[in-house]
Amino acid sequence: MNLVFSVVASLLQVYSYAIIIYILMSWFPNARESRFGQILASVAEPFLEPFRRIIPSLGMIDLSPIAAILVLNLAQGGVWALYRMIV
Repeated sequence: MNLVFSVVASLLQVYSYAIIIYILMSWFPNARESRFGQILASVAEPFLEPFRRIIPSLGMIDLSPIAAILVLNLAQGGVWALYRMIV
């Protein structure tokens, strides 16, 4: 049982890292147009899009990834809280 919860929590953490890398790629010209950037976009954009519709950007600053990462971290904490309730 611990293995299942550990894998789910690890996957959420890896997804958070993927979003962070995707956002940092915007600082480098043409990084998002590379093959790696396109793969990260196909992984990160579906999750970021609802946050972008809710949270307006402040000029050139997009705050939606911060909210998305916060939600992922809360979900990761929720996974462990659920595990503690079950065990």
